Amino acid sequence: MKWDGWRCQLHTGARRVWSRHGTDLSRAFSDVAAVAADLPDAVLDGELVAVLADGSGVAFDRLQTRAGRRGPRPGADFTVHVAVFDVLAVGDTDWRPRPYAERRHELLRLLEGGPPALRPVPATTDPAQALRWVGALAGVEGLVGKPAQAPYAAGQASGWVKWRSRHTTEAVVIGVTGTTPATQALVLGRPQAGGRMRAVGVSLPLPQAVRLALAPLLRGSGEPVRELPGTVGGLPGADPVRYVPVEPEVVVEIEVDQERLEFGRYRHRPRVRRVRGDLAPGHLSEHPG
Repeated sequence: MKWDGWRCQLHTGARRVWSRHGTDLSRAFSDVAAVAADLPDAVLDGELVAVLADGSGVAFDRLQTRAGRRGPRPGADFTVHVAVFDVLAVGDTDWRPRPYAERRHELLRLLEGGPPALRPVPATTDPAQALRWVGALAGVEGLVGKPAQAPYAAGQASGWVKWRSRHTTEAVVIGVTGTTPATQALVLGRPQAGGRMRAVGVSLPLPQAVRLALAPLLRGSGEPVRELPGTVGGLPGADPVRYVPVEPEVVVEIEVDQERLEFGRYRHRPRVRRVRGDLAPGHLSEHPG
């Protein structure tokens, strides 16, 4: 299962939690670091997941509320668990050269009877069973496949195959960004109360067919070049996105990996599939999904 969370590396003996980019998350997730001490000394690969207290599933956005904090916030409506999917080391032994099937067996041994907040990700060799997990369990956004006899490798060399469930919805074109045909993308908006448009994301670069279909339809608004924070474009920490505003009158169908907006935007950049000439901005609701 591919859970909707933050990738992490857990060092149980040292009680440290690290992000995939090397950020020390041990302070923000001190509760996770503390329960990890109940396990043997090991390095585990997994996903931090915010489990809602009402049993309705997991919520990616709740993890962000831990930023800058030391552990749980009093009265929070979620607890953090780790969905563990691999073991990299046990004590002084490096397990990365060993086949995944062996690492999986060792992972189950390490976590057997361990803290409830640290659980192994379910796995199967039956593709049909795996597909049934997607959508049946809230928070499972896709699947990851691993070669059973392959060693652990980082990045593109891992040989992992990822499959993610995606959704389609509509948005209004409110601007164009990019300086060349290969980089041109759309600034996308959704209607707000009162008829105003709110920027909810920046698309991936446009396919040529979509770009040609949009060219005669878009009209410049006459306003000067504007900027959006990088986070609105699904690029946390990135520079602001400069774009040319257009009249908000063209609707496009987009492919997204989450049904609802998160903090008023799409977390990842949507893919524009086609122009929806049968729809006008007034047909769109304020909240997609």
